[in-house]
Amino acid sequence: MSQPDPEKVAKLQHALERYQERADAGGGTGLFDRSHEAALAPVRKRALGLLDQRARSRHELRGRLIDAEFAPELVDEVLDTLEQSGLLDDRVFATEWVRQRAARRGKSARALDMELRDKGVAPDVRAEALEQISEEDEASQARILAEKKAREVKVPPADRSEYDKALRRVVGVLARRGYNPGMSMQIAREALDTRIAELGEAAGPS
Repeated sequence: MSQPDPEKVAKLQHALERYQERADAGGGTGLFDRSHEAALAPVRKRALGLLDQRARSRHELRGRLIDAEFAPELVDEVLDTLEQSGLLDDRVFATEWVRQRAARRGKSARALDMELRDKGVAPDVRAEALEQISEEDEASQARILAEKKAREVKVPPADRSEYDKALRRVVGVLARRGYNPGMSMQIAREALDTRIAELGEAAGPS
């Protein structure tokens, strides 16, 4: 996944530094709770470190921070600040997640929806992100995967049993990425039959 905008990270860190400077200068005025800021600081540092590794949903980031044994109320306060700064945005996260994993991993909309659900992304946000993938896009991506797998067949199947075994392998590639079973079977069969025809042509007349 893409990392947060370095410029945004720099701006946020600069703002936090200025905030801390004001705290140090006026800690006794009652306008700044230095003890509370001290409690937030490590949570914020860990959150920024995790976001620097890769983009995350709010739910995912919250889970990581809670697992690190930070107090939930402090975690939520830091996450609110990150959302206000634009460094944490489930819509941006979901859009990039779908775009990149559909292109690089060949994942279906169904599989991507399940992944985003597991990361705590809201249904409406998931649906909006998945609008990037059309039925035509899915079919095209499934065909690319099926053809790639079918090319592993080096010799035409000798009988129906071998044909079915090869077909199951091609279908399995699509099934593991969440493609519709009916579409997967059709595309896999077309890819395998095309591959067998290519092998027959390459062999020439007997």
